[in-house]
Amino acid sequence: MMSSVEISLQDLLPGRECGAPATSAGRVAVSTLGCKINSFESEQIAQALRGRNWQAVGGRQRADLHIINTCTVTGEADRQARQEVRRAVRRNPDALIVVTGCYAQMDAEACAAIPGVDLVLGNDRKLDLHDLLPLLQSGRLPKVMVGEVDRHVSLPRQIVGAIDGRTRAFVQVQQGCDQGCTFCVIHRARGPSRSLPAKLVIRQAQRLVMNGCRELVVCGVDLGSYGEDGPHQSSTLVEILNNISDLDGDFRIRLSSIDPAHLTDELFDLLAASRKMCPHLHLSLQSGNTLILKRMRRRYDADHVFQRIRTLRERLPGLVLSADVMVGFPTETEEHYQQTENMVRDLEIAYPHVFVYSPRTGTPAARIPAGRQVPVAQRRARANRLRRAAALVRRDVLQRRLGDRIRVLVEGGGSPPAGLRRARAGDYVPVWVPTEQAGVGDWLEVEVFAVSDDALIARAAT
Repeated sequence: MMSSVEISLQDLLPGRECGAPATSAGRVAVSTLGCKINSFESEQIAQALRGRNWQAVGGRQRADLHIINTCTVTGEADRQARQEVRRAVRRNPDALIVVTGCYAQMDAEACAAIPGVDLVLGNDRKLDLHDLLPLLQSGRLPKVMVGEVDRHVSLPRQIVGAIDGRTRAFVQVQQGCDQGCTFCVIHRARGPSRSLPAKLVIRQAQRLVMNGCRELVVCGVDLGSYGEDGPHQSSTLVEILNNISDLDGDFRIRLSSIDPAHLTDELFDLLAASRKMCPHLHLSLQSGNTLILKRMRRRYDADHVFQRIRTLRERLPGLVLSADVMVGFPTETEEHYQQTENMVRDLEIAYPHVFVYSPRTGTPAARIPAGRQVPVAQRRARANRLRRAAALVRRDVLQRRLGDRIRVLVEGGGSPPAGLRRARAGDYVPVWVPTEQAGVGDWLEVEVFAVSDDALIARAAT
């Protein structure tokens, strides 16, 4: 077990990439679609370009270079990626347009076929764009550069100073997936599981805390597999979380998403004991029916999920759950669906991210005969039913918080009622607080006095 990490002051001092360039090489916009890993990687790309004297601007602003970091988790994600690329071309007709990320990796030809695209860059080289850019500008690169992610994939090599000045920042610890679920292409888009060196992760976390980040979201494609990809790995996920928790500073730690197969007693011990760990889990759940989970090739059954969550709630009564849940997987019957809805209700999954099954070319699930595929209209109807059921769960969870005194982190953003500002409790529940009582990035002790839609309303505690 890693008991300590030696970190020099030089490791934590901002490098050239964090300072304002003396002379701008141009304006670069980065648009990000999809997961938290993409967000972290987009910041890596932007920071490296800032180190080459590029000025980073918002994704909706005019730019000389526009990078679209895409997602391919569903067919809808592919459609949104193409739409975002076309928007970027219209917004910046004279700019260099680079498409990268998982959709670029999986369907480079479709990306390259969009008029105005100059470079399609796979996940194997996405973090090398700053080195490739001079060749792109001089016209010496092929239009498509997509390699085999099983052999090589871009991994972070530098420390990110901050994430767009926000109170929340992502800390990537792991890349890729060895699972191969029958509905999913992400293991092909990202390659096998690879863990980032523990020292780099700790340096990253400490830099972000020193630069004012109040919440660290520890993320990975298959987060719980951290440390399982070779004898050189000396840490497990729980060990790396313990080391982050031991860092000085007033901050909290949230897990991005975790497979129920990785809900270990050691993780439960940490969640129950650490004051910095958020009492919130986002489960990569998918279904509440064991047969469907087996056909998805998941690593757990429904009984395992119930047992693990009930055990954790005994130790952490204030736990709030969110989850990825899929409806309409091939062969899913009404009874199968109902068991998923029952699980959302019985385990009180207050914030499910409901997906409608989308066939992905080349996956085993897509090859299931048409007669056993759930009709699209039925998939959508089940998704709407599940969202309505979850809304009732969420209402009950929020109602129980009336009168509570809690500590929140003021985030800003969103569309709050007049005179209020968005904050978030450690358990993930959004809280509206009076604008004049705290600024973005502040901690605030509040008393909850009302519920509005999906959020709590609170005032500063006296």
